[in-house]
Amino acid sequence: MLAILAIALGPKAETTDKIAVVVSILPQAEFVESVGGDKVTVTVMVPPGQDPHTYAPTISQLAAVSQARLCAEVGSGIDFELSYMDSIVEANRDMLLVNCSEGIELIENDPHVWLSPRNAKIMVENICDGLTQVDPQNRDYYIQNENQYLAKLDMLDTAINSTLARVTDRWFLVDHPAWGYFARDYDLTQLAIEIEGKTPSPKDLADAEQKAIEHDINVVFASPEFDVKIARNVAEAIGGTVAFVDPLARGYIDNMYRVRDELAEAMD
Repeated sequence: MLAILAIALGPKAETTDKIAVVVSILPQAEFVESVGGDKVTVTVMVPPGQDPHTYAPTISQLAAVSQARLCAEVGSGIDFELSYMDSIVEANRDMLLVNCSEGIELIENDPHVWLSPRNAKIMVENICDGLTQVDPQNRDYYIQNENQYLAKLDMLDTAINSTLARVTDRWFLVDHPAWGYFARDYDLTQLAIEIEGKTPSPKDLADAEQKAIEHDINVVFASPEFDVKIARNVAEAIGGTVAFVDPLARGYIDNMYRVRDELAEAMD
């Protein structure tokens, strides 16, 4: 398999002045571009609208990996990386592999570390460390950009905390349990329809509906990457509506402000 892959990839092309960086998911692209500025180009392995639990990389993506000098994995156990990171590393043994989750306190069975702005700061710091290793002559440039972006993340964290501190019933209902780190940071309770990545049973659905009613929840938050049929059925059962919050949006900071506003409105 790997021999066939090597033939398919072919010889490496001529290098450019920019640092080619590979990331797994879209939010990481903003992290890398914010630190790397005009000195980096980013390839995202899981494209927009795709599910990182099921997506497989294409030959053309692996060809892009062969040109990279740095690969930033999420490192928290997302299914895409568990299935394909070995192949990605095999496609380019010369690139530096950065674990963005190094230093983050992980929640068991929850790989969605990036949905905490506080965790995002650690991820950005790890990315900056990686860029300075592969391109030490531009270290000061990367660190300056890092500090500017970290300040924006601090502002985001403060804004989310300030807004959500005012809500009374602190439970929210989601189709996919992506928001555990977010809930932990802001003293909320995530109620998920889906349990451990499995299609919910009739009992799971009944339990979610009952808890939603107990906590006066009337909005089901759905991820655009997943089938919303179950979310709509639960919303109908509780007399509520479906709202979309995207855990994989590329514009990370803008998206997280939107998530704050959606949650605050639903929990008000």
